[in-house]
Amino acid sequence: MAYPMPLFYQEQDTVTRDLEYLQEMYPMEAKKYQKVIAGILDRLDYEGSMIYDEYPDRWQIYRLTQVVLDKLKQEGNAESVPGKEQDWDQTAEFIQVLLCYEIYKKRHMNQNGILKF
Repeated sequence: MAYPMPLFYQEQDTVTRDLEYLQEMYPMEAKKYQKVIAGILDRLDYEGSMIYDEYPDRWQIYRLTQVVLDKLKQEGNAESVPGKEQDWDQTAEFIQVLLCYEIYKKRHMNQNGILKF
């Protein structure tokens, strides 16, 4: 094969589209959490950030989870639904999973915005 690079980018494009399609299928709450997480991680996207450490600290991940929860609680006060209580312990665990996934995505993106696996 004389020019293998175009096929590489075509495969990466397929992976990215597949990932975006599956993320569109997230429940509404998960989409809301993901947007908040992405906004916070965008502010942490700089060289030397803890999200790019070889072994991110568990405490830092826990702290970021708490920051996301605090932001969601602030937003939730404005749009609270009567009769609907939120279990913040379960929500924190779910947010931590989404946070780790979003950090993984950020760590494996190259300059062209293509995921590297």
